[in-house]
Amino acid sequence: MPPRRRRVVPTEPRGELADSLAALRRSLGLPLAFPTEAVAEAERAAREVPVDPASAALVDLRAIEFLTIDPAGSTDLDQAVHLERTASGAILHYAIADVPAYVTPGGALDAETRRRGQTLYAPDGRIPLHPAVLSEDAASLLPGVDRRAYVWRFDLDEGARPTATTLTRGVVRSRAQWAYDEAQRAIDDGTAPATLAAMPWFGQQRAERERERGGASLNTPEVRIVADGDGYALERSYGVPLEDWNAQVSLLTGMAAAEIMLRGRVGILRTMPAAAAADIADFRAQTVALGLPWQPDVSYGDYLRALDRSPAARAVKEYAGGLFRGAGYATFDGDVPADATQAAIGAPYAHTTAPLRRLVDRWALVICEALANGHDVPEWARTSLSELPGLMSQSAQTASQLDAGALDRVEAALLHGREGQVFEGVVIAQRGDGACVQLTSPPVEAKVKGLDATPGSTVSLRLVSASIADGALGFAPA
Repeated sequence: MPPRRRRVVPTEPRGELADSLAALRRSLGLPLAFPTEAVAEAERAAREVPVDPASAALVDLRAIEFLTIDPAGSTDLDQAVHLERTASGAILHYAIADVPAYVTPGGALDAETRRRGQTLYAPDGRIPLHPAVLSEDAASLLPGVDRRAYVWRFDLDEGARPTATTLTRGVVRSRAQWAYDEAQRAIDDGTAPATLAAMPWFGQQRAERERERGGASLNTPEVRIVADGDGYALERSYGVPLEDWNAQVSLLTGMAAAEIMLRGRVGILRTMPAAAAADIADFRAQTVALGLPWQPDVSYGDYLRALDRSPAARAVKEYAGGLFRGAGYATFDGDVPADATQAAIGAPYAHTTAPLRRLVDRWALVICEALANGHDVPEWARTSLSELPGLMSQSAQTASQLDAGALDRVEAALLHGREGQVFEGVVIAQRGDGACVQLTSPPVEAKVKGLDATPGSTVSLRLVSASIADGALGFAPA
């Protein structure tokens, strides 16, 4: 499973950091607001798109007790889940926000979402894919209100393998909105509702299926930017187990979507090639050098899953990340791709569960629903498929630059004024003319030129400079 994206909790920074983050947005050409025409379309859709099952010819699924699980404070809720254990396994319902109902193909909002590609997250506020009237209201699967949704149903056996899959366009009503931490506490203390109580079983079984198909999860800690008074702090966390279990729901759905599109011979897949033999050999040599040799009779995924959280293991995972390269999108209408596998997952896979926050999912949803129910794939979706890889590649590049630039600036702000102090850290990789070091506290990652040290070893560094304006840090061996 690919590593998680960094998360941020917006607040109102002050002074130089605020100016630096604003300058970063300008340098990347990020939009300040939606065009007037796009907002008007969104507001009209929020008012006029029918939600009543009878008038909209939708299946009434409001009796299913869905709930949502997201980071605390989320308002753009793409997914709601209901998991019910049965004598032979379970029934999983997964509702995905019906964003296609609210975006007119060829309209002003459609054009603006294609320009944006995805929701972008920054410490000083997110740049959403859709206007708030949709992303935080009419199309969001908020609790206690009727919402349109694409609802996947999976009949699962005792190993959480799907034995039957359907996809229905209907109306749902979520019963509750859970944050990860509070939901994990409820699971741990036995007070969780049935859906949450069944998540450990589901997550563990799906992790075992991942192992069987040769998938691999890095499980590296996530560095989060969190609110701290008028500014920010950094938090390094592995999260709670529920985050991995919930991710398995999305992975299962994405694999099902890929299967449907491959059978129908039209669609778009999220792909990643297998690592080259030379890269695997280099990685194996690094594991030996770090004292954690990857034995020939152990699969790549099993090796990564067995690693602990020691400095040496952290360095191994840093090198392992280099094998997760070349992710992209493959479209097809007729001949299917020769290599349809997403190597980190170990199966064909499609993005289809986050249409409020990611452009490509809107296409996957309408294509899968049509193929699953014997309808014609909408012409707008077929004819525009070829545009998506380029649009998503550009938005991914922008998101990466924003993530890295914002993190650099927050790190510099945390360290500014502490020049001359000595910090302890762990070398996680040798890169070019220096080493990459993860500081113990604060959890800052820094490139130290001229440092020649063994990955996994502990070093002492003196802070030389910390520039908030561009996020540049200067360290020297102490």
